[in-house]
Amino acid sequence: MTVDQRTARDSPGSTAALRTANQQRILDVLLRTSGASVTQADLSRATGLAAGTVSNIVRELASSSILDTVAGAGRRGTSVRLGRGAGLVAGLDFGHKHLNVALADMNGLVLAQSRESLDIEHSHLEGLRLADRMLRELAATAGVEYADIRTIGLGLPAPFNEGVVMSSAILPGWVGVNAPEAASAVLGHTVVIENDANLGALAEHRRGLGRGLDNLVFVKVSSGVGAGLIVNGQLFRGSNGTAGEIGHLTLNEQGPICRCGSRGCLEAYAASAPAKALMADQLPNASLAEIIAAAREGNVSAVRVFEDAGLHLGWGLAALTNLLNPDIIVIGGDMSAAGDLLLEPARQGLRRHCLSGAANTPVMPASLGDRASLVGALVLAIEATDLLSEA
Repeated sequence: MTVDQRTARDSPGSTAALRTANQQRILDVLLRTSGASVTQADLSRATGLAAGTVSNIVRELASSSILDTVAGAGRRGTSVRLGRGAGLVAGLDFGHKHLNVALADMNGLVLAQSRESLDIEHSHLEGLRLADRMLRELAATAGVEYADIRTIGLGLPAPFNEGVVMSSAILPGWVGVNAPEAASAVLGHTVVIENDANLGALAEHRRGLGRGLDNLVFVKVSSGVGAGLIVNGQLFRGSNGTAGEIGHLTLNEQGPICRCGSRGCLEAYAASAPAKALMADQLPNASLAEIIAAAREGNVSAVRVFEDAGLHLGWGLAALTNLLNPDIIVIGGDMSAAGDLLLEPARQGLRRHCLSGAANTPVMPASLGDRASLVGALVLAIEATDLLSEA
């Protein structure tokens, strides 16, 4: 695109600016419904544009491979989806001891993914260099070009303020780092970041149990406990990005010390570390999966560990429910693999501490399992991509 063409496109009120705005309206619908079957008639209804206008725009964007069209059978009209010419996105999900990486097209179709272990004390540069290597390997495996990646979604288990990682006992090597700037410098692509629990909420709202619902709470129970909040269909981050830190609700001022420095936080009762510590005598060095297996086999102590964790979790869920009155609460993270061993006590705790009108709020395991944050990172990247920037 020449300078003169770009100037014409950006001039308010010009024919080119109107065409670009209409193109963007159509692309926004497809980005929000990536992977779903959308017809030109659907696009006309969703955007308010005339059928002829939609048809012309679809034809124009299809000629540059940004869109693909497939003739429908019977009365079903031509369906439209984002094409390979729209480029690719990547998702990075950093955990306490691992990194999950995925490469996908703009429809959210995962082309390749992998997982590797990380040292708890790794520096942010070590983590990003590992991510760069993994992404390049995935691109080679999928037979695509690394340069075709348009946007990378990055999830971290930490709060942010204007991109800077705030206090995090889970990833100490990232504290004080401007994550999007550092990641862009290493990876060579535009990077958008989000808290991992927020990504889980985004994924379940767009692709999982929350589709069609306006208000959702996603709680990730793993090494830490954090919540992602969807309010009126949008992520709610608060004034400086720390909304949803449910893990640091104080349940008992005389309780165990939390890694945040306070006492009796929900995280000190419901996260995976306390579960492992409580079973250390009976099952030394056992993984969480092994403790869950022991509980399923009837180990009374292991069952009690999840009962206690669930009851405390329910107490925290009740506080959120009394404040937000969500349509559904979705539980993800490593601890959610315990299923009803954890969730049924959580439901009991919710009913015990919640106002009666919201006591039956559904508490469900994440439909996307332990992939929720990674899927959310891909969704974040897709929705942040400007498909017209190079058209």
